[in-house]
Amino acid sequence: MSQKSKHSPKREETPSEPVEESAEGATERAKKVREEADDILDKIDEVLEKNASGFVKSFIQKGGE
Repeated sequence: MSQKSKHSPKREETPSEPVEESAEGATERAKKVREEADDILDKIDEVLEKNASGFVKSFIQKGGE
């Protein structure tokens, strides 16, 4: 006897109506993403300010590398 799989293939759910984002919603989302990117860049700047010499030294080639 052959065994049938107990798992049915997953079906992608498609919305019955197309999702349209308003220009206002897209603007708000873009603003949020921009703020998050600025926060990340600020954190990187803080790390570099504290240990810039260590960061630079990690990129200096040493004889034959």
